[in-house]
Amino acid sequence: MNLLEMNHVSKTFDGLEVLKDISIQVKEGEVVSIIGPSGSGKSTILRCATMLETIDSGELTYLGRKAAWNEGGKAVYAAHNELKEIHRYYGLVFQNFNLFPHFNVLKNIIDAPVSVLKVPKEQAITEARELLKKLGLGDKEDYYPHQLSGGQQQRVSIARALALKPKILFFDEPTSALDPELTTEVLKVIKELAKEHMTMIIVTHEMQFAKEVSERIIFMENGYIQEEGTPEDIFNSENTRVKEFIGKLESR
Repeated sequence: MNLLEMNHVSKTFDGLEVLKDISIQVKEGEVVSIIGPSGSGKSTILRCATMLETIDSGELTYLGRKAAWNEGGKAVYAAHNELKEIHRYYGLVFQNFNLFPHFNVLKNIIDAPVSVLKVPKEQAITEARELLKKLGLGDKEDYYPHQLSGGQQQRVSIARALALKPKILFFDEPTSALDPELTTEVLKVIKELAKEHMTMIIVTHEMQFAKEVSERIIFMENGYIQEEGTPEDIFNSENTRVKEFIGKLESR
């Protein structure tokens, strides 16, 4: 069974169709990267998959549970309680960290497990400390976000997402706000998660990383999936636009 299915999804903002008949299926343990120029709809796919945006038409399904489906040509969403359950299947890591500035690192991580999942506080703390250790931040639990580097903040936001034990993790350009040195440390964490067979969808402009970490790469432009395949397929593509895009980014 597919962990995530988006079928024939469309999304319009202010009369502009940003996603046009998008279909994506992701199996458990699969790592899928989405690449493409700015404004191609990559981040919108993630926002629709995680229900930060509503789709206009199409279907959204997690592990066979329908979050949205078509009725009369328009998308209809499941009842609130069902969506609440479905929300637990996924975590999202943003490009600008989105940590609570007034919480220390530990509280940033345990806040949702305790308040949303009702995990006992002591258990949440133990699990958070294990995650921090795993991500090389074992000595940072009492720090506040402003005391950390961008790379450390992004690793805390990955720990926060993992603390909810999601089935699938979405990354929206996780390194775009970081300099090259800090980018390397965050990409290393994502590669480790891939080795552990964490299911991930990653919107990225890091071509070499996408090539190394992904089972499948999706190339988007103008709201369409223009090409999809293994890293080998995409990097050896005869599609002029794909070649041009990858060539430009690789030669930076």
